[in-house]
Amino acid sequence: MVPGARLVVLGKQGAGKGTQCVRLSHHYVVPHVSTGDMLRAAVKQGTPLGLKAKDQMERGELLGDGLIMDMVAERLGESDVRARGFVLDGCPRTVSQAERLASTLAPYDLDLVVDIEIHTTVVLRRLAARRVCVDCGANYSTSSPPLINWTCDVCGGEVIQREDDTEEAITRRLELYEHQTAPLIEWYTRRNQLVTVSGTGTPDAVTRRMVKVIEHRRGQKAGWPS
Repeated sequence: MVPGARLVVLGKQGAGKGTQCVRLSHHYVVPHVSTGDMLRAAVKQGTPLGLKAKDQMERGELLGDGLIMDMVAERLGESDVRARGFVLDGCPRTVSQAERLASTLAPYDLDLVVDIEIHTTVVLRRLAARRVCVDCGANYSTSSPPLINWTCDVCGGEVIQREDDTEEAITRRLELYEHQTAPLIEWYTRRNQLVTVSGTGTPDAVTRRMVKVIEHRRGQKAGWPS
């Protein structure tokens, strides 16, 4: 069996993190842990966290570190993650979250942090065209829609443009990302845990680049989970 892994994927919203995280989770046979999916489920279910998150996400704001990390820590403690590892998508976004994540994983640590690099103009174009299933979160676009009448191919849910994919909300999220994530990238760089991969090109091309750098690190580092 392919060895598991403990991976974090970073990148601007619209860089393709979700797509690549799903692909990596299949490749390494580990859970895809998406904070966005968890939050959207909470919003749909109307939980207290979901109600608070809904207002902030629609404005392009980020939730506080404590709420996010409590949710992440609970998920990382579940048996499937503990057995194989994970691909973490959407977290950490700040140095404070990264420190909490390191503490949660102790005595283990992340195997690698992969930063998907892509130009902002490409991100804006992608997000303007993005469409999402309201039930399972599957991603589509105006150029790659579901097969039948904006009905999700995966679960049959309605496929819509997210309320927080307006130009104003997108711009705000990108500003927050640049402001908060630059120190995070520096923090992981100092720990020799970060690699950067170009996010341009087809999804297959980006996946090949990511697997290549992960396998290169696998060859350099002992102690990957089995």
